[in-house]
Amino acid sequence: MMKLASIIVFTSTLLLGACAHNTAGIAVDSNGQVRVDSSSFASDVNVTDIASIMVGDLVKASALIQSKSSYDQRVQYKFTWFDANGYTIENEATSWKSVKLHGMQQLQVSAVAPNTQVSHFEIYVRETYSD
Repeated sequence: MMKLASIIVFTSTLLLGACAHNTAGIAVDSNGQVRVDSSSFASDVNVTDIASIMVGDLVKASALIQSKSSYDQRVQYKFTWFDANGYTIENEATSWKSVKLHGMQQLQVSAVAPNTQVSHFEIYVRETYSD
């Protein structure tokens, strides 16, 4: 019986792994440097107009996510914050946000740094496969 349970768990793991989709996307840092991890996603979505302002002692970052296709698509984005030495700040506390982009839509997104140690940021945008 234990062997059967092990086989079922192993088979389920393989099937779930086969269903996993590529989570690669586009990253743009606060200096405007773009890194494309998925060229097919980058042909459908663009990230531009990276900007930041100070709100009190905190950095407020913004970016424009642009659909380059005529169909609706769901994407996720996440801001990652860095200190002056390049270390991530409170990365686990920052969650992915999901948005639906309609064909050719442009959507400005923004976030405020979690603390005053932040000196720069990166936004990462990737495709999602749920409605």
